[in-house]
Amino acid sequence: MERLKALFGTSQPLIGVVHLLPLPSSARWGGSLDVVIDRAEQEATALAAGGMDALIVENYHDAPFTKGAVDPAVVSTMTLIIKRISHLVTLPLGVNVLRNDAHSALAIAACTSAQFIRVNVLTGAMVTDQGIIEGDACSLMRYRRELGIDVRVFADVLVKHAVPMGHADLLQTAQDTVQRGLADALILSGPATGSPPNFQELAHVKEALPEVPLLIGSGANIQNIRQLLSVADGAIVASSLKRSGQMQQPADPIRTRQFVEEAQGIRKNEDEDEDEDEAVTVPELVPPRP
Repeated sequence: MERLKALFGTSQPLIGVVHLLPLPSSARWGGSLDVVIDRAEQEATALAAGGMDALIVENYHDAPFTKGAVDPAVVSTMTLIIKRISHLVTLPLGVNVLRNDAHSALAIAACTSAQFIRVNVLTGAMVTDQGIIEGDACSLMRYRRELGIDVRVFADVLVKHAVPMGHADLLQTAQDTVQRGLADALILSGPATGSPPNFQELAHVKEALPEVPLLIGSGANIQNIRQLLSVADGAIVASSLKRSGQMQQPADPIRTRQFVEEAQGIRKNEDEDEDEDEAVTVPELVPPRP
């Protein structure tokens, strides 16, 4: 996918998640910002050292989440941390403000030069543990235009830890998210954190929207990453990269490296196919020298 390759340097990016410890104003805030920053920097460097292509920072440990706008302290803290991380690693950075504060994510991206955000509910309405969350693609895309930033919006399709209001057709929802919500890429997950998406559903979405980047949003691990990447255009990975596979632990650079190496086989074949296609088309576009 050229859109992904231009952003990440590869057509099948592996995006590691930096899970922030509880932030100021959250129910489990520990009182020390230094501890939160140190942990974030540790995770970012571990994921970068392990070979991930990009990072996305999210306030994962702020649960229970609000379904609306987060506290300003969360926005300011995430901005500070992402700026610190940008000085440590040279990877593309993304932002996810849970549960669904996409406007704050865009604002943070604008102030930190992050390149993409994740939005759990961009279109439609989902019943979640925070209540009913409604997508607001209209105001979000207008806000992006007002800010004058080229930040990509990666949107979940029928996001995990949620069920749709009424009946929802997966393919129609995916099409609406792109065509009516203007998402730049789609994310497909399993029903909960650490659960992979249904492979057949993944294949159906990709078949229906072949030109739209499709990322795995949960459940990618060293055992299934090759199968998932045989269809998907990349993966956002967190659980399987933690020490001992435990969500409360920081990212493990050794587990990350093993995961990346397992994915390299199928990614190498994909990149070689694209290079062959480019080799064929370039001579047709460039006139021969006289």
